[in-house]
Amino acid sequence: MPKLAFIVTEDWFFASHFLPMARAAVSMGLDVVVIARVRAHAPAIEVTGARVRPLEAERRSINPLAATSAVVRLARILREEQPDIVHCISLKPILVGGAACVLAGLPRRVYALTGLGFLGAKTDRTGRAARAALRRIIRGPLSSPQTHFVFENEDDPKLLGLDPCAPDVTILGGAGIDPAAYPATPLPSGKRLRVAVVSRMLWSKGIDTAVDAVRQARERGVDVTLSLYGAPDPSNPKAIPLQTLREWSAQPGITWHGPTGSVATVWNEHHAACLPSRGGEGLPRTLLESAACGRPSLTTDVPGCRTFVRNGVDGLVVPVDDVEALAGAIARLAGDRSLVDRMGIEAAARVRDGFTEADVAAQIQAVYRDLLR
Repeated sequence: MPKLAFIVTEDWFFASHFLPMARAAVSMGLDVVVIARVRAHAPAIEVTGARVRPLEAERRSINPLAATSAVVRLARILREEQPDIVHCISLKPILVGGAACVLAGLPRRVYALTGLGFLGAKTDRTGRAARAALRRIIRGPLSSPQTHFVFENEDDPKLLGLDPCAPDVTILGGAGIDPAAYPATPLPSGKRLRVAVVSRMLWSKGIDTAVDAVRQARERGVDVTLSLYGAPDPSNPKAIPLQTLREWSAQPGITWHGPTGSVATVWNEHHAACLPSRGGEGLPRTLLESAACGRPSLTTDVPGCRTFVRNGVDGLVVPVDDVEALAGAIARLAGDRSLVDRMGIEAAARVRDGFTEADVAAQIQAVYRDLLR
């Protein structure tokens, strides 16, 4: 039985986004092992039929000695497992996992870049230099003739000097969503526009832009509220402090609820989704979920977000960090409920055409079959 090893930073990240990939791999007869830092989500992964092996490594650390130690420990696990394919998900697992594959002599690799995070959001000289260095490393010593690259938008391949249409490149519809879990529902009643952000509470997600835009819109007389759902990510350098979230929540019309246990319920109670990201996205799952529920998106002109949201069709796309433009987009939706309804219908149809779990599973199975052939 061919063996597939997923390498990912955290078990919660795999459990929240990539269980369909594990199920797809198991269904095609692969022996699947997930290597990650394990906390509380191993049982959810094992339900798919995959095994879990722990690798303790701090995602936030940039200590070269810690990274070297992680590479050596991971290479040891890979030598024991001897997978036929190693699937590295996100930037740090690509770097650490790629180096471990070199040490373990494993040439069949899938490098799945799910966005560049805060590195992708940096537009200064440091950010550009960092991305150029990553391109040289990932396309150079960490690559092999049997490496396949997977992305969630057509902008990210270009950052690595790759052609999105090349045979060793696959563009997925994000992590895919299950439409049955996110049914399209009618808009809530009432004249007030209810906007929500469902995301990790990070500066890079532009949460502060959403807060400032709603504040500005309300000052102009727009009847709108903003609900924030999500928690800070302590392992991310762009985490918003709890005190800031509490201060925002004390302002009129703005409420931070913390994490939610039911995303579909959130969208059932709101009219529109907001994600004014500063960049570094792959294809945000929150936009897929809200669209599936029939909610238009207010987002920014960055890779991933602009890949999915069609400005004026199923949402509104504004420039990054442009509070005034976002406030204007909010006012436009608040003043035209029929527009909200039309965009929501378009969003629900779009996500069901290429962005479902079944769509993504079929694409990733094709990648595995090609590598094993």
